[in-house]
Amino acid sequence: MANPRGFLENTQRETAPRRPVPLRLMDWKEVYAQRDGATVQRQAGRCMDCGVPFCHQGCPLGNLIPEWNDLVRRGEGHEAIERLHATNNFPEFTGKLCPAPCESACVLGINQPAVTIKEVEVSIIETAFENGWVEPELPVRLTGKTVAVVGSGPAGLAAAQQLTRAGHTVAVYEREDRIGGLLRYGIPDFKMEKSDLDRRLEQMTAEGTRFRPGITIGVDLGWEELRRRFDAVIVATGSTIPRDLPIPGRDLGGVHFAMDYLVPANRVQAGDSVADQITAAGKRVVVLGGGDTGADCIGTAHRQGALSVTNLAIGKQPGTERPAHQPWPTMPTLFEMQSAHEEGGEREYLVSTVEFRADETGNVCSIRVAETEFVDGRRVPRAGTEREIKADLVLLALGFLGPEAETLSRDLGLPVGAQGNLDRDNDYRTNQAGVFVAGDAGRGQSLIVWAIAEGRAAAAAVDRYLEGTTSLPAPVHAHERALTL
Repeated sequence: MANPRGFLENTQRETAPRRPVPLRLMDWKEVYAQRDGATVQRQAGRCMDCGVPFCHQGCPLGNLIPEWNDLVRRGEGHEAIERLHATNNFPEFTGKLCPAPCESACVLGINQPAVTIKEVEVSIIETAFENGWVEPELPVRLTGKTVAVVGSGPAGLAAAQQLTRAGHTVAVYEREDRIGGLLRYGIPDFKMEKSDLDRRLEQMTAEGTRFRPGITIGVDLGWEELRRRFDAVIVATGSTIPRDLPIPGRDLGGVHFAMDYLVPANRVQAGDSVADQITAAGKRVVVLGGGDTGADCIGTAHRQGALSVTNLAIGKQPGTERPAHQPWPTMPTLFEMQSAHEEGGEREYLVSTVEFRADETGNVCSIRVAETEFVDGRRVPRAGTEREIKADLVLLALGFLGPEAETLSRDLGLPVGAQGNLDRDNDYRTNQAGVFVAGDAGRGQSLIVWAIAEGRAAAAAVDRYLEGTTSLPAPVHAHERALTL
């Protein structure tokens, strides 16, 4: 422990400043300004060496947080990235996109603001890239076994990197024209610039992972054919079926799923020409859904020049303090001011959407809403509280129901569980020999840190299946916690 009085001397939580709103709305670059090294070291020094680091339990990856906090405090960056990479393939992804359940479990957080774990994590990996410490890790030997990974999101990429390093020949299939899944086209650049993804893909390519973009398995190449070509297959296609809102007027022009809006916007930022792009420019935008995807829509709409942005949530506004029924070290539901919310617009809670209304051209012009009331545990519109909100563009950011499993069920006979996810056992195996499922396709919509954890654990399971044993590390409680949380 570098400074045994660090958490006593530095009681204030300091995070990287966000760039001024007027400035960042002029571009699509990340909202955070450069992190100050001295501040990061001081914040890392607040880690308590608490004896029982509950942050390990809070993190699905089991990141060795106290160890690399201590190394950052001592200025030993090279050793810090080695400890961080021991459990996490992509700390730049989690450090920027994960809501940090580790910080909710921080022991210091019982009576002080928690350690800025995410900030330290990002600083470690950025320092490592700046100093050339992130290098390809080539396998010691090749096994002659082949693995296909379908889906190139965080679960698929983590599994592919681990299996490549174990000596297997791995091919990653992606139906989009570029590798990355939702990291590429679902996450706006102002949250994570795509250069972070590209430099990891360069590392993975140098290690030997083969990427096959622009191929839809089940259409361009059959699932059964894929299974015959490879010794093992990992399905990591994510949870991509959006939750709909079947109310009157749903088929009007101008009412879209969030991803139908975000994906083209990200393509344009990648330099693509997108025909008939859905844009918020000059429009009154209403975003339904108060989660991360909704915030992504809000930030994108601001940058496109929306006339106004309103965010509606059907439930109650969370509190700012940890509620009694969500005690430490669980991750509480708290009111969050994301960067997109700072940039303008209105947020309303306890609002139920009743109807989309059309103008003379058949496009949406307003939303009829009512107050939400709770009846027998259900959220329903309260009669007599109806009102209208003007809207030219409505974005549905209501979450996701599960993977697109039709061709998998038809071609391979993979069963779909009651929750809409692909069935697998505790070792990520399906009912078909050599076919495994990792990430949101098996556990449902979840956090990026869970996707990486499942990718690593599934890779260890596949390696064991192919070789009879494995030396690949995997999160100790990954699937146990996946089933209980």
